[in-house]
Amino acid sequence: MGKIYFISDVHLGFFERTIDKKREDLLLACLNNIKSDCDRLIIVGDFFDYWFEWKYAIPRYFYRTLALLADFRASNIKIHYLMGNHDFGHVNFFRDELGIEINRDTAEYEFFGKKFFIFHGDGLAYKDGPYRLLKKILRNRFNLKLYTHLLHPDCAIKFASNTSNKSRKYTSSQKKYGEKDGMKDFAEAKIAEGFDYVIMGHRHKLETVQFAGGTYINLGDWFKTPGLWAFDENGFEFLQAEKLAE
Repeated sequence: MGKIYFISDVHLGFFERTIDKKREDLLLACLNNIKSDCDRLIIVGDFFDYWFEWKYAIPRYFYRTLALLADFRASNIKIHYLMGNHDFGHVNFFRDELGIEINRDTAEYEFFGKKFFIFHGDGLAYKDGPYRLLKKILRNRFNLKLYTHLLHPDCAIKFASNTSNKSRKYTSSQKKYGEKDGMKDFAEAKIAEGFDYVIMGHRHKLETVQFAGGTYINLGDWFKTPGLWAFDENGFEFLQAEKLAE
C-alpha cells in the first residue's frame, strides 16, 4: 500500500488568472511528484474557490487540474473529495466524468490500522449559527438548480467568484471565532469516541494538536502554507509545496 496524501483549501481561482496560473503550476508539479507512491489522494474541501457545473459546461480555468485528477484515476489512484464551504456547486461531473465520488459531509476511513475522521470543518465554530443556516440554503438542490438555470455560466461564475473573494477576505481578516475553538473541541470529542486522527481544513491554520488517545490535524491552506500531508505506517509528514515540486 502506498501513501495517503491529504490536501485542502487550495482555492484555485481566487486570484486573477496570471497569479492563479502560477499557483496551479505549483500544485500540478506537487501532484505529479507524488503520483509514483500515492495510493489515495484525499481532498478535504475548497480545492477550488468556486465550483459550478452545467449539463454542457464547467469552469474552463481548471482544465489542467481536472485532467491530472483524471490521470490519477486512470492510474488506479483513489481520490476522495469532501465538500467544503466553497464546493456547494457540485452535481455529477466528478462522479460521471472523473470517477470521483463527492462526499457532501464527513468521512470515516481506516489506514494502516488507524481510524480517521475527516471533515472540512465549516460550521463548527461556536459563532457559526448563521453560516450553518446559509449552508443549508446554498446546498439545497432546488436552489442550486434555480441558480444555474437562471444565469448564464459566465454571469454565474463571475458572481460566485466575487462573492467567494469577499467571503474569504472576511473570514481571514474580520471574522471573530471566539475564545473557544469549536473545531478543536469537536476533534477532541471524536478522538474520545475512538478515532486516532481527526483531519480538517477550513480554518486556514496549519496545526497539530495532541489529545489523549489521538491527534487533530488542520491541513492549513495554499495561501500561507502550501503543501500536502503524507501518511503511511510511520505516521504523518508535512511536505512543503516548494520543496515537493523540485
